[in-house]
Amino acid sequence: MVTISLCMIVKNEEDVLGRCLDCVSDIVDEIIIVDTGSTDNTKEIAQKYTDKVFDFKWINDFSAARNFSFSKATMDYTLWLDADDIILEEDIEKFKSLKQSLTLDVDNVMMMYNVGFDGNGKVTLSYFRERLSKRINNCQWMEPVHECLIMIGNSINTDICITHRKEHAAVAGRNISIYKALLSDGKSLSPRGLFYYARELHQNNFIDEAIIYFNKFLDTEKGWLEDNISSCFDLSKCYAIKGDKKSMLKILLKSLEYDTPRAEICCNIGTYYFEALDYNRAIFWYKLASDLIKPVNSWGFISHDFWGYIPNIQLSVCYDRLGDRESSIKYNNKAAEYKPDSPAVIANRVYFEGTK
Repeated sequence: MVTISLCMIVKNEEDVLGRCLDCVSDIVDEIIIVDTGSTDNTKEIAQKYTDKVFDFKWINDFSAARNFSFSKATMDYTLWLDADDIILEEDIEKFKSLKQSLTLDVDNVMMMYNVGFDGNGKVTLSYFRERLSKRINNCQWMEPVHECLIMIGNSINTDICITHRKEHAAVAGRNISIYKALLSDGKSLSPRGLFYYARELHQNNFIDEAIIYFNKFLDTEKGWLEDNISSCFDLSKCYAIKGDKKSMLKILLKSLEYDTPRAEICCNIGTYYFEALDYNRAIFWYKLASDLIKPVNSWGFISHDFWGYIPNIQLSVCYDRLGDRESSIKYNNKAAEYKPDSPAVIANRVYFEGTK
C-alpha cells in the first residue's frame, strides 16, 4: 500500500481547518501544514493533528507557498487540499480503496472538485484537479495565483470527489491585487494568468477590463482548449452586461472553432434568440444542448445545470410561447427529471393546471 503526505497552506482558518483534517485522518500518513501568517488559532488547531507545522512568509505567491509545503513531504505521494475542503463519507471510502490499489507506475491522480451548489446542495459546478502526485517526480506549482501543478508522467482520472465547502468569503480583492502588482512591476502574465485575471475582473464587476483581458488571452492563441471555451462563455456574459448582443453572439460562435459544442454555449446562443423573440431558432440551440452528452473525463469546468435542466426548462417556455402546450409540458417534465424541486418546474405545473 502506498503512503500519502497531505500538504496544506493556511492562513486564519480556525473555523474550518479541524473539519478538513478530520476528513483525512484515516487516509493520509503524514500531515504538513504551512502557515502564511495566521493571527487566529489556526496553528494551535494544526498542532493537534501534526507536529509538522511550518511558517512561511507570505510573498503574494501561492505557488511559492505550495512548493515549500511539498518540499517537506516524505511519503510516496503528495495530496493537497485547501482548509475549506472536505471529503464526504462515500469519497473517503473510495479514497481508502484507491490507496490500497494504487501502484507507483501512476504518477498523478485526478479527482473531481465540486465547487458550486444549488439551494438543495446539488452540485452545479465541478472540474477535475490534480490531487495526488508522486513525490519523487518533484512536480512544481506554477503561477502566483490560481496556481496549477505541472505534472509529468502517467495520470489517471478517478470518481473520487473533493468538496469545497466555504464558511466565509475569500479576502476581497486579494487575487486582483496580486495580478495588478505583477503588472505594475512590468511583468507579463502567462496565457493562464491572462485568463484567470480576466475571470477575477469579471467576477468583481470590472466588466470593461475583463473584456480587454479575455480578448488578450484569446489573442495569444496559446491557451488550453478548455480555457479558450470558458473564456468565450464568460466573455459573452460580459458583452451581455454591456448590452452588446452582437459581440455576445459572435464570441459564443467563436467557441465552436475550438471543439465540439458545449451545452452552456448552446444554451447562451439559445438565450440570444429567445430574447430576440425568435423562438424557433432558440429551440434549435436548446435542443442541441439537451441532446449533448455530458463529458465524463474532460478536465474543463462542468456547469451541470446546462447539461439537462436549463435547456429543457427553456424549451418548455419556448413551446408555450408558440402555443404548443403538449411540447411545453413534455420539456417541463424533462427538466423535472434533473431538478424535481425546481421552483420553475413547480410554477410551470401550476400554470398548466390553471390554463386547462
